[in-house]
Formats: sequence, structure tokens, C-alpha cells
Amino acid sequence: MSSFQITIDGRPVPVEQGQTIGAALHAAGVRAWRTTRFGGRPRGLFCGIGVCFDCLVTVNGRPPERACLLEARPGDEVTTA
Repeated sequence: MSSFQITIDGRPVPVEQGQTIGAALHAAGVRAWRTTRFGGRPRGLFCGIGVCFDCLVTVNGRPPERACLLEARPGDEVTTA
């Protein structure tokens, strides 16, 4: 398998070919990158199959998408805020 890097909040993160952005975040030790509106509880990967919306990220400036479903591409710039 080949590997490459993506940028998450300005930080380079290694990715294996075919890996989702959610899996890359998890492998990099990032477990939460959002918080709930009420209570500020941490959110990240929850269901892992695209049913919930806890893992939303912005990739290359596009509207937020679910990280668990989005395959990482070389050069992707991901923001979690």
C-alpha cells in the first residue's frame, strides 16, 4: 500500500491509500474535533458508517462532510473548526 500526507488544521498527517479522513484522524491520535452545541461535549468518530453527523470536517473549503465516509486524497486540506 502506498502512503501520502494530508493536512489537518495545518498539521501534516500520514494516510494510507484507501483510508478515510476519519480513520487518518483516529490513527493520528485525534479522537475528538468538534463539540456539542449544548454542554460542549467532545465529538469525533461515533458510528463510523455515515449514520450520524458527529465527525463533520471541511475538506478543501467544501461544505462540511462526514469524515468516516470521505476517502482521503493526496494534498487534502482538512479543517475541523
